[in-house]
Amino acid sequence: MRRKKQLIHNDMKALVKTDFHFPGQVSVYHGKVRDVYNINNDLLVMVATDRISAFDVILPKGIPFKGQVLNQIAATFLDATADIVPNWKIATPDPMVTIGLMCEGFRVEMIIRGYLTGSAWREYQSGVRELCGVKLPEGMKENQKFPEPIITPTTKADAGHDENISKEEIIARGIVGKEDYELMEQYTRKLFARGSQMAAEKGLILVDTKYEFGKKDGKVYLIDEIHTPDSSRYFYADGYEEKFKAGEPQKQLSKEFVRQWLIAHNFMGKAGEVVPEMTEEYVTSVSDRYIELYEHIVGKSFVKAEGTDLAARIEKNVMDFLNKK
Repeated sequence: MRRKKQLIHNDMKALVKTDFHFPGQVSVYHGKVRDVYNINNDLLVMVATDRISAFDVILPKGIPFKGQVLNQIAATFLDATADIVPNWKIATPDPMVTIGLMCEGFRVEMIIRGYLTGSAWREYQSGVRELCGVKLPEGMKENQKFPEPIITPTTKADAGHDENISKEEIIARGIVGKEDYELMEQYTRKLFARGSQMAAEKGLILVDTKYEFGKKDGKVYLIDEIHTPDSSRYFYADGYEEKFKAGEPQKQLSKEFVRQWLIAHNFMGKAGEVVPEMTEEYVTSVSDRYIELYEHIVGKSFVKAEGTDLAARIEKNVMDFLNKK
């Protein structure tokens, strides 16, 4: 099979770009982090690259092993929640790849929040008391637990920023039908409860996360990644109460530490702002934080996948799987 030259950032084994040509390939979608290859309008080959994004901007350097971390955490949780909702995953032929069913994705992301933090806290601080149609109590503090988890969906944008939207508006505008949306809501709450339980067993708090759903043959499926540090925020349970009462920042495992680093360097993705320099030391520290989260949430030692030519390894493993189909 002819293969175009791969364009890869090879410093510290980070894969930031792919250009595969698989048999039966119909199209490819390059997302912020994942490259998704459509095979015969039936299967999707999802490659978790080492790209990292924040404030809807792809940062200039890749994070070694980040794609492997994301892919393997997502696979773990897809398997652990298959009794709650059917999901798209069929196989993980490579540490950075999941192959699964092609579904028609709903144009919303289901964000569920158990605690007031991150962008929700920034909104709350500015005086906002209603988020996506959900009324927020007065007098809350940063990182405080909500009485019940709240669902704050966003529209899924192809480019630029996703936008907050209410359940009522989603249904009124016909973005998702009422029956499908309410089923997605049920699944979201059950998945968050399972994820919270699994995190608690490892000494972590699942603070907030997002889920994406799609439809195939009239059936709703859970698609994409779940409970990864790109889609979720975790606090350490140990010390949470003390830090909360003292008004101190929580020790957390999520991508929020990257956002906070960018904010401290005067970057929030706005026009005219310049991404700060990502030194080798900083890139290594981010990689270490991703591996740390993997080991905490999965409860196993992280095994770094072999190979200096990541694209060649991925191509071989995917081809071996497709040829057996």
